[in-house]
Amino acid sequence: MFKRYGHDIRIAVESILSNKLKSILTALGIIFGVAAVISMLAIGNGAQQEILEQIKMVGVNNILISPIVQEKSEESNEGEMQLNKFSRGLTLIDVEAIRSAIPSVRRISPEISFNSTIVLSGMRYSAKLVGVSNDYFELYNLPLAQGMFFNDYQEEHGIQVCIIGANIRAKFFSQVDPIGQYLKFDNVWLKVIGVLEKTNVSLTGFEEQGVNVYNDNVYIPIKTMLMRYQNRALVNTKLATQATSVQIFGGGHRARVVVSGSDASGAETNYNQLDKIVVQVWETEQLTPTTEVLSRMMLRRHSGVKDFEITVPELLLKQQQRTKDIFNIVLGAIASISLIVGGIGIMNIMFASVMERIKEIGTRMAIGAKKMDIVVQFLSEAVLISVTGGFIGVFLGIILAVLIQEIAGITTIISLFSVVVAFGVSAAVGVIFGYSPAKRASERDPIESLRYE
Repeated sequence: MFKRYGHDIRIAVESILSNKLKSILTALGIIFGVAAVISMLAIGNGAQQEILEQIKMVGVNNILISPIVQEKSEESNEGEMQLNKFSRGLTLIDVEAIRSAIPSVRRISPEISFNSTIVLSGMRYSAKLVGVSNDYFELYNLPLAQGMFFNDYQEEHGIQVCIIGANIRAKFFSQVDPIGQYLKFDNVWLKVIGVLEKTNVSLTGFEEQGVNVYNDNVYIPIKTMLMRYQNRALVNTKLATQATSVQIFGGGHRARVVVSGSDASGAETNYNQLDKIVVQVWETEQLTPTTEVLSRMMLRRHSGVKDFEITVPELLLKQQQRTKDIFNIVLGAIASISLIVGGIGIMNIMFASVMERIKEIGTRMAIGAKKMDIVVQFLSEAVLISVTGGFIGVFLGIILAVLIQEIAGITTIISLFSVVVAFGVSAAVGVIFGYSPAKRASERDPIESLRYE
C-alpha cells in the first residue's frame, strides 16, 4: 500500500516540477501568509517585552502599604471631645513584624522621601532624597552602573552614605569618578558609594502607582534618614505623652487617648514614621492571600485605626497584560486572514488543475488507478505546495523581522511557537483546501474523462 501511494506522490512531484511557474504562483499566498504571521508575532512579542520591562519598575509581585493622613478630632456640638484610638502609624516596627510573621514575603523595604536641594562646588540641583533598605533595589529592579549597595553596618548604624541616580552623576561628577566623593544634601554631607544605571523610560507622573523615576534620586539607608533628616515618630510619641487623659478599659488591655483641645485643631497631621512600605511576595498567586493577612495584621497592630492603605499593582499589570494579549490577537488575526487567502488561492488553482488534467485522470483510472490514488495525487500536490511555501515563508518572516528591527528600531522577538504555528497552519491549509479538488477529481467517470475535450 505504501509503495502504491508512494507512486501517487511521485506523480504529484513530477506534476509540480513540470509546472514550476504555476506552482510558485500558487505558493505565493502561503509564503506571504506565513511570513506575515511570523513577522507580526515577532513585533507583538517585542512590544510585550518592552511593556514588561517598563512594568518591572512597578514590581510584579509588590504590595504597597502607604499611610492615610488623618485629621485631628474636633469638639462635638455638646462640647465633648471625640475619643480616638491611638495608632503609631507606619513604623519600622511594622516592617520587622511583617518580615517575621508572614512566610510568603520575599523582600520588604520601608521608604521615606522628601524633596530638597543638592549643593556642591557652587552648583545647586533639585532632587529627591529617599531612605530605603537594600531590598528596595531588588524590588524595583534597579541595577548599579558602578560602586556597591549598602552593607549591613551602614544600614544598622545609619552611616552617611548614598547611592545616586544617573542624572545626579551627570550633573556633579561628569569629569570624575563619583565613588568616594561627597555631596551635600539639605546641609548633611553624604558619601557616594554607588551609581544606578540610567533608565531611558519616561515615567514622570506615575509615582502614585508605585513607579519610581530614579535618575534624579539620592538613596540613603532608612536609619540614616531617621537619624539625620526626619523622624515623625518622635512627634507622635510626644503627642501621646501630652494627652490630657487616658481611659483604661478591660483591665488595662485597651486604652483610648483623648487629645487636648490645643492639639485638636482639625488640621491634618502626618504622624507616620514611614512614607511607604513595599512588600514583595514569592509568587503572584500569593498576592491576594498575603494582602488579606497584611490588612488584618496592620489593623490589629494599629489598634483598629484604618490609617493605612494597601495597594496591589497587580491590577495595573493585569490591564497591561490584557492590552498585550489584545494586541497579539489582532496581529494573529490579520496574519491568519493572509493564510486563509493563500489557502483559497491553492483551492482555486487545484480546481483549475483538475479541469486541465481530466484526460490524465481518466487515463490513470482506465489503467487501474483507484479513487484513493487520485485523491492522494492531487492532495499531495496541494500539501507539497503548502509545505514548501511554509518553509520559504518561515525564512522570509525571520528576515522581515530582523529588517524591521534594524531599519525601524522596533524590538522584534521571533519565538519558536510562532514558527511552529505558522508552519503547521500552512500544512493544514494544504490539506483542508486541497481535499475538495482532489475528491472531485477522484469522483469523475473514467469514460467521460477520456472523452473530455
